[in-house]
Amino acid sequence: MSGKEPLPPYFNIDPARAAKRLSEPIGTARFAKAAAFASRGRQDLAERGYAPDGRKRLRRFSTWEVCRYLIPVATAHFRRVLRKFPELPQGSGEGNSKWFTLDEVLRLRDHFATEGAADREYQPWRPKGLPAKTIAVANFKGGVGKTSTAAHLAMSAALDGYKVLVIDLDSQGSMTSIMGGQVQDEWSTAFPLLAKDYALALQGENRVREAAGQAPLPFDETLTEALKITARDLIQPTHWPNIDLLGAQLNLYWAEFQVPVWRMGLRSWPLWDALANGLSHDKIFDEYDLIFIDTPPALGYLTINALAAADILLVPLGATFLEFDSTGRFFDMLYSTFASVEDGENKARRRDGLPEMRFEWDAVRAIITRFEAGQQTDLANVIQAYFGDFMTTYRQELTAMVGQAGEQVNGIYEADYREFNRETYVRGRETFDRTWAEVKELILGAWWRDLQLEKAEREEKSDG
Repeated sequence: MSGKEPLPPYFNIDPARAAKRLSEPIGTARFAKAAAFASRGRQDLAERGYAPDGRKRLRRFSTWEVCRYLIPVATAHFRRVLRKFPELPQGSGEGNSKWFTLDEVLRLRDHFATEGAADREYQPWRPKGLPAKTIAVANFKGGVGKTSTAAHLAMSAALDGYKVLVIDLDSQGSMTSIMGGQVQDEWSTAFPLLAKDYALALQGENRVREAAGQAPLPFDETLTEALKITARDLIQPTHWPNIDLLGAQLNLYWAEFQVPVWRMGLRSWPLWDALANGLSHDKIFDEYDLIFIDTPPALGYLTINALAAADILLVPLGATFLEFDSTGRFFDMLYSTFASVEDGENKARRRDGLPEMRFEWDAVRAIITRFEAGQQTDLANVIQAYFGDFMTTYRQELTAMVGQAGEQVNGIYEADYREFNRETYVRGRETFDRTWAEVKELILGAWWRDLQLEKAEREEKSDG
């Protein structure tokens, strides 16, 4: 080694000097102090971009955006229609530079759907009489773009005209922050729905025990309170006119400890169906078009409930070996977990002469996120080859616009394109628009298949 070259920084560290730089040993109280500082900082960062009154508001959309992305109509024709129908929303601004709220855009969609060209899709397709489709976004590795993907898909669906419910099951509450939600404690999260489902199951068991002359199982205050709560009590509006939120906060994590305790108290309780039962009991599936669930980065009881409730499962991952490896193990754990539940349940069902149950999803897709074509194409191609039809064909590119939106706790659709050059904005939107197009195709295909099955069943009944 030449004498001019400095040694790497890990050589010649003086232990005595290093000891002087240490603070006193850290006790548990120091964590509370760090948490308090982080809480204040988190609130400060989350509220950047909020209105002066502390509320989040969705920006307006320009005529250019409306005609390019939201309503398939030429700009000149759009302006002619507004002049012809002055009762329609006219937007704000001077001259031809008009800006519209999303609520106004939705009203304009309704008009064009009634009065516009028959060969244009002014409203997204949604079969009448069928329940909402539920999409869970899950992976047990953090940092894969799970919450970002779920949020942008929900916003894409809302811009498309669907009525959307977002459910945050991650106690970190990142999705709740993006949606501007306020959640005080676990009683404003999905926790009461799980507790209520267990309470109803326990009530049923106690009726059976009473008829058999047996002592009832204990029914505590938590369960009594949960019975008073409906899903509608927990759902809050957001700054998006057609997105509602069932939010999360730190105490939701308590469910991971409480659910197995309940299950031990009543082995017959199907804990994996608690969330779906709660939504179904209050007819939530009939009130929305699409439900997006953001899950914790772990295959715990909350994630299991999300996956059991889902029609479509999306699994984001980066194009790296570690994330590919982790996602493969995630699929292995999904198999082990749900196959084990099926085996256990079906043994009892066969014994009682009941039909067997099985878990099914309309579709499962892995989505490559934060993709950098110059560095990751080869590995992405390998991942695509191994996962095959489990993969979406489009890879979400990492763009400057995506990064900036994340720093401001916003979605890219909430960013004003005037803050970027037009090319950057178009490219940033495209990375999520194309992902939404693939996911929308899955949703519409699943709905269509459901519709054909429903028709076939009706015809079979009428023939019978």
